[in-house]
Amino acid sequence: MSKDPHITEVGQQVPVRMFQSDDRLTIAVPMPGLEPEDITVIIDNDRISLSGEERGPRQHELDLFLAEWTVGPYLRELVLPARVQGSLANATFGNGVLVVSLPKATGMQPSTGAKFRLTSIGPGRGERVGHQGQDAQPERTASHVARKHGKDVADDPDLG
Repeated sequence: MSKDPHITEVGQQVPVRMFQSDDRLTIAVPMPGLEPEDITVIIDNDRISLSGEERGPRQHELDLFLAEWTVGPYLRELVLPARVQGSLANATFGNGVLVVSLPKATGMQPSTGAKFRLTSIGPGRGERVGHQGQDAQPERTASHVARKHGKDVADDPDLG
């Protein structure tokens, strides 16, 4: 049996859509079956790593008749085509799709990195807020969730 080229040593490689505007890069990645807290985003200089932990510890015990996708682990690493302000990244997760919005660095501004997990804002929905508005003003996830969703979320430094 040959090795599946879509499965890496750490996870299933997922397809992406990456597009840009004048001031930001946006990446959309399907990660079906995960919860927001299963997803990790790492932005390091000109690279981004998107990963999702495996869910459902008993999925390997099932007597599957056909399995064309798994519930993680997922991994996708990309080289970014522009310098970005990773510390100001916004990310949303809903309907099994992760969307990461990265403000581009301007002028001589250096790239900044970040590592974060998403905050759950409802069943199967999550977000990480690094900026608000068109001019990418810094904002934290907890203050955004409190303002927009009326929820009190602890400002956990690991959640960015």
